[in-house]
Amino acid sequence: MAILGNIIKGVINLTDTLSSDANHVEAQEKILRTLLETAKETQFGKKYNFETILLSDDICESFADSVPYFDYNKINDEWWHKLHEGEVDVTWPGSPSYFALSSGTTGKSSKRIPVTDKMIDAIKSSGIKQVLSLNHFDLPSDFFEKEIMMLGSSTDLKEKDDHLEGEISGISASNIPFWFKGYYKPGEDIAKIDDWDDRVLHIAQNAKSWDIGALSGIPAWIELMLQEVIKYHNLNNIHEIWPNLQVYTSGGVAFSPYEKSFKALLGKPVTVIDTYLASEGYIATQTRPETDAMQLNTENGIYFEFVPMNPDYIKADGSLKKNAPSLTLKEVELDQDYILIISTVSGAWRYLIGDTIAFTNVERAEIKITGRTKFFLNTVGSQLSVNKMDDAMKNLEEQYNTKITEYTICAKRFEDGEFYHSWYIGADINADDKDIANSLDEFLKDANKNYRVARSKALKGVKVTVIPVEKFYAWSDQNKKKGGQVKMARVMKEDKFKEWENFVND
Repeated sequence: MAILGNIIKGVINLTDTLSSDANHVEAQEKILRTLLETAKETQFGKKYNFETILLSDDICESFADSVPYFDYNKINDEWWHKLHEGEVDVTWPGSPSYFALSSGTTGKSSKRIPVTDKMIDAIKSSGIKQVLSLNHFDLPSDFFEKEIMMLGSSTDLKEKDDHLEGEISGISASNIPFWFKGYYKPGEDIAKIDDWDDRVLHIAQNAKSWDIGALSGIPAWIELMLQEVIKYHNLNNIHEIWPNLQVYTSGGVAFSPYEKSFKALLGKPVTVIDTYLASEGYIATQTRPETDAMQLNTENGIYFEFVPMNPDYIKADGSLKKNAPSLTLKEVELDQDYILIISTVSGAWRYLIGDTIAFTNVERAEIKITGRTKFFLNTVGSQLSVNKMDDAMKNLEEQYNTKITEYTICAKRFEDGEFYHSWYIGADINADDKDIANSLDEFLKDANKNYRVARSKALKGVKVTVIPVEKFYAWSDQNKKKGGQVKMARVMKEDKFKEWENFVND
C-alpha cells in the first residue's frame, strides 16, 4: 500500500477543503495596495506619487491614470539600468537577488529582468497552489510517491556584481524547497549542466534508475528530451521506461500545437496541466480538469490589467500607445482578446509582458493564452493572431495526416513588388508546397474576415516552404536558446526573416 502517497494526498485534500475559493477582484485590489505601500518610498514610487494614489477613493483607477505603460526597453532605459550601476530602491525596495535572462522570441540580446526575494516567495506560493489543485484531478495515491522531471534551463546561475543571473526556470529550480529535492529530477548535479544536449544525454543515461510520475517544461524541449531517451534505450514509447508517468505540466506556450506529436511519444494517456510561468513571474495555472484554461494567480505578488486587443492601440514595435485603455479584472468580458499588463513584487509597473489572453471564466479568473503582441500579423490589414495561425496548422495536420509543432511566417514583399504571406512549416508532408499554400489560404479566408478582405486587396498570395522541424531547433540552438524558457517566433519582421531564410538555405 502506498502509505506515504496516501498521507500526502490526504494532506492535499484536507488543505484544499479548508481553503475557500478566492474572491479574485478583492484579492487584486489588496495586491495593488500592498505593491503601492511597499514601493512608495522608492525612486519610482516618489516619481509617480504612490502616496497620493493610496489616498484616492479608487486606487485602481488612480494608478492607471498616474502611471504610464512600460515595455522592457522603456522601463530598462528609464529605471532598471540604475540597478546595474549599484543604485538601490529604484522600482522596488533594496536591490534584486537575481536577474532573469530572457531574449524572448524577437530580441537580439538578453533582457535582464529583476527577480526579488519577494518574487521567489510568490512563485513558491503559486507552486503550492498548483500542487494543492492536483486534488481535483483524481490521481491515485501512489502518484504522490513518484519523482518529477523538471526540464528547464541550467540551474548553474552566473554571479554578476551582487546578484545571480540565469533563465527563470533555472532560478526557480535552484530555489526548490528542501522537502521537494528528494522528488526532483534530473537532480541538482545534472540540472547544473549548461550545455542542453549534454544535459539530455545524462538524463537518458540515468533514465532507468528513475521512477518518473510527472514531467514539467516547455513542450518543444520536453518532446526532444523524450525522443532522446526513447532513442538511447531503443524504446517504442516513453512509458516503456517510465511506466508510472501520469502527468505533464506544460508551460509558457499554448500546448495545442504540440498535442499530436507529444501523444505519439506516449504508450498511454497522461493528464496535461497547463501553467504560465514567464520571466516576470508565475502568471497562471490550471486548477481543474474540466477545462484546459488557467486561473490567474491573483493572490501572489502580481496585479493584472487588460488592454483590449486592437491594432489601433499598438505601435509598430509592439509597444502600447498612451491612449490604450486598460481594464481591471472586474471589467473584463468573455472571449475578448486582451493584452496582458502586470505590476509585480519585482518592481515591474504597468509592464507589457507581450502576451495576449482571453477569459473563459471571469468569476474564476480563468484564461487562455491567445498569442503575442509582436506576433500579431497586421501587415496590409490581415489581422492574424497566433491562435488563428495555430488553428490553421491543426487543419493542415488533419488534412495531411501529419504533425506540425513549429512554424514561422513573414509578410514579405517579393520581387514583383507585391506582399505575400511567406510560411515555413516544420513537418513531414507528402504534398506539393503550392497545394499546402492553397489549403492554408482557403482555411484562413473562412476563419478570418479581415484576412479574407486583405486577400482581395493588398495581400497578393501565400507561399509555403515545408522543412524538417529539426531546422527550427537548430535555429534556437544557434541563437543560444535551446532548452530554455523560449518561444519560437511565430511572426518575423523582414530583416529577421532574411536571417532565417539564409540559415535555412545554408
